[in-house]
Amino acid sequence: MDLLCPLSTIRKKNSSTAPWLSDVLRNNRRELQSAARQWKKSKLDTDLISYRTLLSKFSLDVTSAKTSFYKEKLETSAQDPRKLHNIFSSLLNPPAPPSPSSLTAEDFATFYTEKIERICQTFTSLPTSPTSHSQHSATPSLTQLSTVASEEVLQITRSCNPTTCPLDPIPSAMLQTISPDLLPFITTVINGSLMSGHVPTAFKKARVIPILKKPALDPSDISNYRPVSLLSFLSEILERVVCNQLSDYLMQNNLHDPNQSGFKAAHSTETALLAVTEKLHAARSAKLSSVLILLDLSAAFDTVNHKTLLSTLRSLGICGTAWEWFASYLDGHSYQVTWKGLTSAPRRLSTGVPQGSVLGPLLFSLYTHSLGKVISSHGFSYHCYADDTQLIFSFPPSDATASARISACLADISSWMTAHQLKLNPSETELLIIPGDPSPAQDLAISLSNSMISPSATARNLGVTMDNQLSFSSHVTNVTRSCRFLLYNIRRIRPFLSTQATQANCSM
Repeated sequence: MDLLCPLSTIRKKNSSTAPWLSDVLRNNRRELQSAARQWKKSKLDTDLISYRTLLSKFSLDVTSAKTSFYKEKLETSAQDPRKLHNIFSSLLNPPAPPSPSSLTAEDFATFYTEKIERICQTFTSLPTSPTSHSQHSATPSLTQLSTVASEEVLQITRSCNPTTCPLDPIPSAMLQTISPDLLPFITTVINGSLMSGHVPTAFKKARVIPILKKPALDPSDISNYRPVSLLSFLSEILERVVCNQLSDYLMQNNLHDPNQSGFKAAHSTETALLAVTEKLHAARSAKLSSVLILLDLSAAFDTVNHKTLLSTLRSLGICGTAWEWFASYLDGHSYQVTWKGLTSAPRRLSTGVPQGSVLGPLLFSLYTHSLGKVISSHGFSYHCYADDTQLIFSFPPSDATASARISACLADISSWMTAHQLKLNPSETELLIIPGDPSPAQDLAISLSNSMISPSATARNLGVTMDNQLSFSSHVTNVTRSCRFLLYNIRRIRPFLSTQATQANCSM
């Protein structure tokens, strides 16, 4: 058999099914294909006319069915901007075919592991933890995480985004549907974890899927891929329960950094940008020059030192079983990379907070809680959003010591980062000098980690292009260019949109 009929590999065609095709349209398509074969065989004019008639009718019927399908789908999603965006994206940008690449899942796992190890090795000869934190006697405490009622678990389960991870035994959307039947068991697992201070090992596993950052990038270069981490749906529910309790504790006791806009209720990138812009405008009104420095960190979430983070949590009053829960949560995490249907061997994570998790961003903001004191000690203002830190220093235009003071502040920040095993990236750190009106722009020489930072005319800050005159003309230009492109795209899909859907798309 191997000699006469050897095995061969055939590439499977991934043709997506058109959901608007009905049984009637499929029958019409078969008639059209039959008419095409008949004309190619006979070459008669009558068969050609018959084929063209069927082709014209089939095209009109398909267009009508597709229009009705998307109109109904858009109307049912009119109140959900996320679903609307996904529908428009599927219409305008169909999924690209898999990138041709010889990379394997093990290649990605090795690359991500070695990248973090290289960064952590730069801290081996330096202090690995800062001065120990001591809890003040007046600081409140969180000794025990509270158990939750079934109704709260059900509400959280239904409110979570049903992103299915390969580790989930059933699709997340299905779990949400049948959650009332499984509610007693889910509640028991969650409350058992909260009471014991132990996180189940199954909840500490993640699947990483590499995604090409931009379609135009070289798919054979492993550094052009962004790792997307997926966690099990049940672990997301548990983390959201803990995140809610931790956030309430921090809010009630005023332990949040007031200059941190990430992961706080009623705060966003908009509040961060407004706070920074307001300070720069106020300084300019007072005839002061200002420096805006946008710090950049390399793989910040992945290099968080667990001992330092747990020490920080203890200094904020988290102790007892609650502290033990976070210690268990950080210990023993692992991940596997999934690529082209294959999965790498598990890799253990000894540093960092889990990316793609609910708690990870909040824990990172607490990890950097003491950075604000270092910045404020130099007379600088600051505002943070997650790992994006913005420094503001205003001074009289005639101040000859401004450059030295800025360099001294950055040196202390660099030392703090090193002590907390966070790596500053001088090449990606941006500097804007906003001159005090009507003083001319100053050329300051700023050093950071033995590198010189040169001022630039514009800098991208949390998605907004800022310029050294605070005119936002560059940002307006970019937005109008993007809007023009979006309007062109809307015109392409206008036949499938109702008037209400078109208006909703234009307002997004």
